[in-house]
Amino acid sequence: MMTLLRKHRQWLMIVIAILAIPFVFYFVQKPDYGAMRSDRFARVYDRNISMVEAQQNARLFDLARALGMSDFLQSLTAGANNQNQVYVQFILNSLILRHEAARLGIRPSPSEIADRVRDLPVFRGEGGFDFKKFTDFVQNGLSPNGLGEEHLEQLVRDELLLKQIKQLLAAGVSVPEAEIKANYERAYDTLSVTLIRWRPADFDKEIKITDDDVQKYYEAHKAELKSEEKRKVEFVSLALSDEQKKLTGKERIEALQKLSDRANDFTQALLEKNADFKDAARKFQLPVQLTGEFGATTLDPKLNVDPQLGAAAFKLSPQEPNSDPIQVTDGFYIMHLAGIAEARPLTVEEAKPKIVDAIKRSRTRELMSTKGAELVHQLREETKSGQPLEAAIRKTGAKAEKVPPFSLLDQTPEAQSKEEKKEPPELMAIKDAVAYLNPGEISDFLPSEESGLIAILEKREPSRDANNVAKKAAFENRMLNNKRQIVFYEWLRDRQREAGVQFAKG
Repeated sequence: MMTLLRKHRQWLMIVIAILAIPFVFYFVQKPDYGAMRSDRFARVYDRNISMVEAQQNARLFDLARALGMSDFLQSLTAGANNQNQVYVQFILNSLILRHEAARLGIRPSPSEIADRVRDLPVFRGEGGFDFKKFTDFVQNGLSPNGLGEEHLEQLVRDELLLKQIKQLLAAGVSVPEAEIKANYERAYDTLSVTLIRWRPADFDKEIKITDDDVQKYYEAHKAELKSEEKRKVEFVSLALSDEQKKLTGKERIEALQKLSDRANDFTQALLEKNADFKDAARKFQLPVQLTGEFGATTLDPKLNVDPQLGAAAFKLSPQEPNSDPIQVTDGFYIMHLAGIAEARPLTVEEAKPKIVDAIKRSRTRELMSTKGAELVHQLREETKSGQPLEAAIRKTGAKAEKVPPFSLLDQTPEAQSKEEKKEPPELMAIKDAVAYLNPGEISDFLPSEESGLIAILEKREPSRDANNVAKKAAFENRMLNNKRQIVFYEWLRDRQREAGVQFAKG
């Protein structure tokens, strides 16, 4: 390896453009993580994979992350939802990758491996490959973690295997010109949209809630209807003086550091056996302040100095009643739990405002959805009969509003600046609703947080860049890469099935 690194001076630049594809989660098989035994990781291709072998492959994942091989890792871990799944997917897919490469006769040469190692950003300096950086990484990044050059070579070999397999799979992938044209126009055409928006207040008069409704809801949700837990804390504050608050730069930092040292000394005193918060405060000549009872959403005014004080107060417990020093703008707070008023079941009268609000919101959503669907049907029927859109909207009594023209994928600075100023908060939902509509067509009713929308596509006009060759080429390349990614993940899913991956019960 060292000889090859000295011999080969030219770099092999590898660019793998991987786009995030939401439906990749469908393509990647999820193993039964709960079925793993301590002595065996899995059975793959009728071969038992020990936990030791699995752990060795897991360390390659950490090495790849340290080397910045993000595209490689993304390809072999797509679909994993947490860190444990990431490691499991990487281990299994690495084994599958090597097996399939051997079956296909793919074997990177030593010089290819060396060239790729030389090209890793972590080993590059101003003049190209930096041998000192490489040596330092081997000594300080590999050896302390039980890894050697052979592990680096294995990782790079796997990356080259992945690249060649992707190239084989991509050979037959193409996108018809008509599909590219249709999608390009859909993405960049300028859309003019009219909205009909409904708000909860529009239905207030139609919703009546009786005492019987409240009682039924109370009986069904009694376990959830509880008072807010409340707390009371004692605290000391170590703050800058009025004169010190005017300090800046190094002088301010030094003043805060002195307070920090004193705060740490105070918390250290609280760790002593049988330590008492008030006694410790007296020794440090710090006045103790006491809050009233407060909840997580209604803090005591004395704690309104900084939001983190309230959060810290609710992390205290009888077992750990003292906080660490909490830094605020002009000093430090240290808190002690003085009392807890546990959450208790609410009576029906106490819970009534909350119940009425919950029933009202639920019925409003139902009524809004029902009437929204009816309005969509009415508008579609009116326009089918030849009625102009504006007249059809007036006939229903609905109020329409115009959305500033937009395109689905316009990412120019001018468009982004314009959208930031004027775009409605539901713009992404509106884009989804009208993406495949033809001019004059009406979307289904769209629930949107507390409101509801109906989007009407009035017209679709070619963008100013309709004939921009470079933009079209970039879009075509993106579509092609998307399709290649789909093909790769379908291939990987099929290979996982053929591998017969099994986790031992136990």
